[in-house]
Amino acid sequence: MNNHTADVLIIGAGIIGASVAYHLAIRGCTDVLILEKADAPITGSTAFSAGGVRHQFARAVNVRLSKYSVERLKNFSEEVGGHADLRQSGYLFLINKEDTWAQFQEQVRLQRSLGVQVELLEPREALEYVPGTRLDDIVGATFGAEDGFCDPYGIASGYLKRARELGVRVALSTPVTGAQLSGDRSVDVQTPDGLVSGEIVVNACGAWSGQVASLFGVDLPVQPYRRNAYMTERFPKFPDPIPLTFDVDTGFWMRKEQDSILFGMANPAESPGDNLNVDWEWLPKVLDAGIDRFPLLEEARLAKNQCWAGLYEISPDHMPILGRHPEMPNYLHASGFSGHGVMHSPATGMLIAEEILDGRAHSINIDELRITRFRDMSVQSETNIY
Repeated sequence: MNNHTADVLIIGAGIIGASVAYHLAIRGCTDVLILEKADAPITGSTAFSAGGVRHQFARAVNVRLSKYSVERLKNFSEEVGGHADLRQSGYLFLINKEDTWAQFQEQVRLQRSLGVQVELLEPREALEYVPGTRLDDIVGATFGAEDGFCDPYGIASGYLKRARELGVRVALSTPVTGAQLSGDRSVDVQTPDGLVSGEIVVNACGAWSGQVASLFGVDLPVQPYRRNAYMTERFPKFPDPIPLTFDVDTGFWMRKEQDSILFGMANPAESPGDNLNVDWEWLPKVLDAGIDRFPLLEEARLAKNQCWAGLYEISPDHMPILGRHPEMPNYLHASGFSGHGVMHSPATGMLIAEEILDGRAHSINIDELRITRFRDMSVQSETNIY
């Protein structure tokens, strides 16, 4: 097998790289080589994702990415193979500030205008979804019945298996250590096994996409940030299912994982880095926020050996960076998802395949997601981020 040339080189064998490869392959572009630095695929951020899937965003383009992607995940086994294991138990957002509630009501109007099923709830109605929630300061809540969670590894492995069956190759233990673009017709990347050449290269490296972009002389504003996922022992006092529930003011979230509770909360003071050790010093702050809103959690016991940490790939506006680089048409971005790569992977694979094969993504307009937005100072952040 020749792993030194391909029409398309994809750097990164996570869920985004696998989706891009699959969507290229089903359209007949099978001379594709995925370069992965680890000795196994799907071992980076995808493997450590909590798997949330939602439509409740503040930006229309994110809602559109979710709408397309969720429809594909509903039919994943039939269309691709593998197991998405999509569970539409909903997302529940609890809001305790009037100005934030006004923003969420505006977001719901946008979401509904795009065909998304979202409810505005009175505070007491939240108890129907999560009994025992403290509501004395809650002014409103939103519930999206089509939201929920999925199996990130099952999705990525399904895409990768089908792509390989169609002829896509995967080179493991093959980090990219250097790169050179030759005009707009070819790209050479250096690996420990020698030079690899292609006509197109896609940067799908997730948390490491900024580092890889620098090899091409690109300043990609994406940095890795640790996120912790903590798990309780079996705790049946919450019903099954409950929605993936957010306390918006603190950012505390939780959902059921079989009979246990999976929960977390981002540390806003943490600096970027690739530390994958669970932050036990942060846990007391997380528990304080969680128990304050959901007093039943005080009775749960932590399953310490089932907790983990993974990396978010954060962009300055919490939006993905997609499409061709304006000065290098054979170099494409597919990164910066800021925690939403799993849920938006079906749409991203389709759009990057269109960008390569059709000259431009067209099923969803991605112009506001191109890297030029930072140069043109046309940045509008996604505010519904936790």
